[in-house]
Amino acid sequence: MIFATLEHILTHISFSIISIVITIHFMTLLVHEIVGLRNSSERGMIATFLSITGLLVIRWIYSGHSPLSNLYESLIFLSWSFSIIHMIPKIRNNKNYLSVITAPSAIFTQGFATSGLSTEMHQSAILVPALQSQWLMMHVSMMLLSYAALLCGSLLSVALLVVTFRKNINMFFKSKNYVLVIKSFLVGEVEYLNDKRSVFKNTSFISFRNYYKYQLTQRLDYWSYRVISLGFTFLTIGILSGAVWANEAWGSYWNWDPKETWAFITWIIFAIYSHTRTNKSLQDTHSALAASIGFLIIWICYFGINLLGIGLHSYGSFTLTSN
Repeated sequence: MIFATLEHILTHISFSIISIVITIHFMTLLVHEIVGLRNSSERGMIATFLSITGLLVIRWIYSGHSPLSNLYESLIFLSWSFSIIHMIPKIRNNKNYLSVITAPSAIFTQGFATSGLSTEMHQSAILVPALQSQWLMMHVSMMLLSYAALLCGSLLSVALLVVTFRKNINMFFKSKNYVLVIKSFLVGEVEYLNDKRSVFKNTSFISFRNYYKYQLTQRLDYWSYRVISLGFTFLTIGILSGAVWANEAWGSYWNWDPKETWAFITWIIFAIYSHTRTNKSLQDTHSALAASIGFLIIWICYFGINLLGIGLHSYGSFTLTSN
């Protein structure tokens, strides 16, 4: 009883803190002068991480197994993973550009876990025979950490596509000015010189403005590549450990189960992303497009298969709350 009460308290504490963190983020977007707000949000994410860690530890103690046996527990672990990824830039004392994604992702997953699932899913139950293995912690934790990292990196790639799309539109309209200059050269040298002065004035303003867009795209590309590379490593380890576990539980390393198939498709998509990074002509937009497709594939693999409740992983299916 006391463990359930502590879990309930920590769930509300972590959810409340992360809500305050998101509010602070919105305030910092409007008021840049208050430096203390940004520091408060960072402390809030650390407090959220500690609260969810305590929640998982308590659930582990009273259930007798790692808290990764159903969708509710996996969503809580996914929220915990987002808070870990949030703190990655702090390792090198870099400015945290991931907070805009990690904080909302953490509150979304935890909010859905606590209020979007039926109360039966919140209860810890005895593990089914297939889950009674030492590979449970290794495989599921690696997969969920990979999902968190790949989702964050993919969202950064989506943001990169949005910024690049606007940049390409601006360049398109900008190119029309140069066409007018060339035409004016054919008409007359005087008109050309006048138009050239006006174009240089406009170009200096546009280049000054695009410099910050260039910096933004470089940061988005840098962090999306770093986070996706981390997630791809976790995904590879998770699939390999899952194959060993499948051989132990079902007698074969690969069964083309829907969950396994979509995990393999996810791996292929991000392998393509990693390949595009080796070719400079395919970087930025092309690699971001591959990561954006991967964002949808991850949700199908993690959420869609559980929603259908089919295959050998059907013990991960769930029921939504009814009004």
